[in-house]
This record gives sequence, C-alpha cells and structure tokens, in this order.
Amino acid sequence: MNKKLREIVGNKKVIAVIPAYNESKYIGDVVRETRKYVDEVIVVDDASKDNTGEIARRMGAVVLRHCINLHKGATLKTGCEAAIGLGAKIILTLDGDGQHNPDEIPQLLEKLDKFDLAIGVREFNKEMPFHSRMGNKILTKLTQLFFGTKVSDTQTGYRAFNTNIYPKIAWESKGYAIETEMLKNLAKHNLSHSEVKVETIYNDDYKGTTPIDGLKILANMISWRIRG
Repeated sequence: MNKKLREIVGNKKVIAVIPAYNESKYIGDVVRETRKYVDEVIVVDDASKDNTGEIARRMGAVVLRHCINLHKGATLKTGCEAAIGLGAKIILTLDGDGQHNPDEIPQLLEKLDKFDLAIGVREFNKEMPFHSRMGNKILTKLTQLFFGTKVSDTQTGYRAFNTNIYPKIAWESKGYAIETEMLKNLAKHNLSHSEVKVETIYNDDYKGTTPIDGLKILANMISWRIRG
C-alpha cells in the first residue's frame, strides 16, 4: 500500500477478497494490481477446473479453495470471514474476471472515513451487454422500490466496507443475490453508504449474471419483502 493511501486508512488493515471460478486468464493481473492498494489479498477459488488458484498464489494472494462449487455468495462469505479472522478492519470486494479496475480502489477506501459502505457504480452504457444492462436497470429499480435503497447500481460487486458492520450486512444467499441482500440489510439497519463512479468493463468471455440468475434474484427479493 502506498504512503498516501496509508494516510487515508490509518492503521486499519485492508484486505481484498476476490471470488474466482475458472479465471486463469485474468486472476494474475487482478491480484498483482490489487496488491498495490491493500495489505493483503484473499482469493477464494470456488472449485475451479483450471489453475486459477495456482496463479493467484504465485502472484502473492492467500488462496482458499472450495472442494465443490458453492457459487458467489458462499465464496464471498468464506473470504470475508477469513479476512476478519486475519484482522481486517476494512474489506474490499472485487471480481476475479477483470471487470473491476483496481486503480479505482483508493476512491472507494477514501469514502470509508465517513461512510459504512462504499459502492463502485457503473454506467449502464453500451460497454455492458444488453441483457446485463436491462437486467441491472430492472433489479436496481425494484431494489429501490422494495427496500428503499438509494443505490444506482445494485448489482455491482465492487465494494468496500468497515468490518464492524459485517454482522449487520451478512448474507445468506449463496448465489448472485448476495449483492442485493447486502443492500437490503444495509437499509434495514440504517447504515450509511456512498457511491463512486467506476469504469464499466466487460470482457469478451464474461460469465456473470444470466437472465435465469436475474429471475432467481427477483424471487429472493419478493421473499425478503414478504418476510419483512
């Protein structure tokens, strides 16, 4: 971590948590660039069939591996709880597929002096595949309607938070509903957040949320709303 960023976060230990599944093409660059801005990087290899974990370890990450594929929500939970066990006071989450630019990490960390959670929000432009753009717009509007969240990109996984709020935002979702559930819990406990505009990046073999995943997220949202 550079000196300027250390002045911003003080003596708080910052750990990045990166969920990864078959990301051998990108994970090395993601880990290398992320390490410039944090104290430690944890990569949770969600039973990849390639050498994702090996590459991440070679680039200096602490690598945890699931024996079976448990999906994103469970993978992030494994990583966040490990980070807290290692003494993290701030956790940064970003994806392992190169979708998030690590050079934007300082902007997120700077927000945590005044806010509980910082969210990297993207523009819903042509860089985002059409089905993702439409799905994100719909889920963002519904999240705002159901839970009163004032977040302009509810599906982004580029986030940073102070670990003292983790018990309040902790999620049960094992899949892609994790981002929405975190924001639902944030609103429930009246925690503060701030948005940071980040670059919209989608690589040619992007494997993110599908329309089926979107329907599953919607079903979860309805269930949470009914249960209150």
